[in-house]
This record gives sequence, structure tokens and C-alpha cells, in this order.
Amino acid sequence: MKRQKRRAKSTGNQTANGPTVAPSPPAKSGRRRFLKLARNGAIGAVVVGGGGWYLVQDVSARIREHDLTRIGNGVPTVVQIHDPQCPQCTALQREARRAMSDFDDSELQYLVADINRFEGRRLAAAHGVGHVTLLLFDAEGEMRGALVGPNDSDYLVQEFRRHLANSDRS
Repeated sequence: MKRQKRRAKSTGNQTANGPTVAPSPPAKSGRRRFLKLARNGAIGAVVVGGGGWYLVQDVSARIREHDLTRIGNGVPTVVQIHDPQCPQCTALQREARRAMSDFDDSELQYLVADINRFEGRRLAAAHGVGHVTLLLFDAEGEMRGALVGPNDSDYLVQEFRRHLANSDRS
């Protein structure tokens, strides 16, 4: 004999169209609710306030980093030809930023030419390079060299120092 499914017991809260939604419990009120809201508001203010300032600084730094008009502004420049979707590009960017921490902004500047943007594609095409490449420019904006492929930060520091030494001689 075939087993039949059991029906759920009726709770008495049904209409002709089927079961009704159970009434929601009354909202908490009073002192506990107020204290909970105050605590959550204070935590939110700290997170948004502190994190918001960091976010603004980070966004402005990234905008400045993508400003390719800074090439030839009197400061030797390292420009990464970068595809944000490429894991090798992301790894190179991390290593290049780590290497740049050894240099002052007035000594050597780091820029990013995103190949998904018109300016980035145009710069890469003008110099005949693909992504995962660092272009080395002197203070006047003349390209002096290129580093192709992923490299670690120690090697990049050496190459950046060599580039600065060669830029000073020119």
C-alpha cells in the first residue's frame, strides 16, 4: 500500500484562499530599543567617518595616479601599462607600489595607464608595448626604457635607481 503524505495541522488562521500570515510581534520600544539604536548609530558613525576619510584619500590618489598628463612635468616617471583584469598586471602593480615606497614623490612618480581607457591604450600603442610593462620616462617626458613582465620589488628598486641615475646624467 502506498504511503500518503500527512497534511499540516490547521492553526485556525486560514481564510478561504489559504493560510494567512501570522501577525508580527509588537515592535520593541522604550529604553532598550533606544540604547540599541544609539549603539548602532555610534558604531556606524565611526566606521563611515574613519572609513569615509580613507576612501576619499584613496580615490583622490587613484585619480592622480591615472593622470597621464603628469608625464614630463619635471619629475622622472614610471608608468605601468595596466589591465585591471590581468592577474600579472595586478601583481606587478603591487610590487611597483612597494618599490615606490623607497622614493619620494618629488624624486620619482608612479602613474598607471589603464588599457581599458582611451589614454592608456593610446600611450601603449604610441610606445608599441602591451600590458604588464613599466615605461621609464625622464623629467622631460622622454621614454628612456621599459621593463616587461612581472618583477619583484627589490629588482624594481634597483632599476628605478638606475633610471634616476641615468636621468640625472642627461
